[in-house]
Amino acid sequence: MTASTRLRRTALGALTLAAGALLAAPAQAQNYPVSSSQRATAQQVAERGVPLSELTPNAPDTYTVKRGDTLWGISGLYLKRPWRWPELWGMNLKAIPNPHLIFPGQTLYLDKDGGYARLRTTPPGTVESPSEPATIRVSPRVRSDSLASNALPTLPPHLIEPFLVEPVVVDADTLLRAPRIIATTEDRVLMASGDRAYVRGDAAAPVRAEPGEPRFYRVFRDAVAMKDPDTGEILGYEAQYLGKAELVRGESYEDISNGRGGRVSEYVPATVDLSSTKEEIRAGDRLLPAPERTFTSYTPRVPPMEVHARVVSIYGSFSAAYAAQNQVVALNVGSQDGIEPGHVLSLLTGGTRIKDKTDDAKSMIRLPSERNGTAMVFRTFDRVSYALVLEIRTGVRVGDQLVNPQD
Repeated sequence: MTASTRLRRTALGALTLAAGALLAAPAQAQNYPVSSSQRATAQQVAERGVPLSELTPNAPDTYTVKRGDTLWGISGLYLKRPWRWPELWGMNLKAIPNPHLIFPGQTLYLDKDGGYARLRTTPPGTVESPSEPATIRVSPRVRSDSLASNALPTLPPHLIEPFLVEPVVVDADTLLRAPRIIATTEDRVLMASGDRAYVRGDAAAPVRAEPGEPRFYRVFRDAVAMKDPDTGEILGYEAQYLGKAELVRGESYEDISNGRGGRVSEYVPATVDLSSTKEEIRAGDRLLPAPERTFTSYTPRVPPMEVHARVVSIYGSFSAAYAAQNQVVALNVGSQDGIEPGHVLSLLTGGTRIKDKTDDAKSMIRLPSERNGTAMVFRTFDRVSYALVLEIRTGVRVGDQLVNPQD
């Protein structure tokens, strides 16, 4: 491939937000699911385009994609409701058969005609041919990268990636049965990244260093009950994430002299090295096997069923009363309720109680709930899910509602 690199329109298609971005390591190929209903919507829209009323007031006539852009941001640049990505995809369907990737350096053109709009990859008035690739010129470089590694994510990766492994919702006994830290090499009370620690497992499930056994662990503490704001029912227990640990040696028994000419078998705990600690670790903290790294595709979409959810907690904050934009909140619905990563929900503020000063009796009344912003689910457990607050007008509180966005 020369410095004047040709990127086919299959790569250009992701400006559509047609399939959410993959939060993947560099050079990892990206793969996005597209449902039959989403494809059908795009094909229908592609017949004539999107009504001008669906565009944002300041939708630009041209836009050059920059590093740091996200698919959600670009979709919101053109559409009033960013989650309606099939419409944006449909604007490109004839020119771009594979609506999955968008790269920095590409220029988008908004073509308005007859009350409808289409998003093109060539200036209006030129003929777009799906068989002819669009040309994007890039500067020569010695190092080579996979093009997929440069594709834009749905959301800023740094906002999501830590939470793909940090929150863990378990039942009441999971942490109690998990291996526990019992000591350090220097008998320290508190441990941090780089320290070596010793671990003791459950008698029925010792920590082994044999092939097929876990080697990497996450360290947790204090499983806190997550209660449904409506019913008070415990939905699960959220464990506090502390850091990571790598197994060096497994638990074992060693034969040692008993000092009387004989030998006895004595227990020896497992050895781990602590790394990437978020908080100081101490004896009694528990280890759970780290899940394999997965590369999750987020396809922003409205849930197919009606959702009535509430905020259970603000993740990582034990004192803040409100969650701000780009913070993570836990919800009282999960995979058992049909919630999936990528589901977009509208946040509602709870109506406050006020005194009606116009009433002689000065009666107390509750104001109606108001739409406050948008959140997207990115991780689910059986009865709990985690969502990123994408945009809000006022702070999000525990107990606030989440419902389907208005179409």
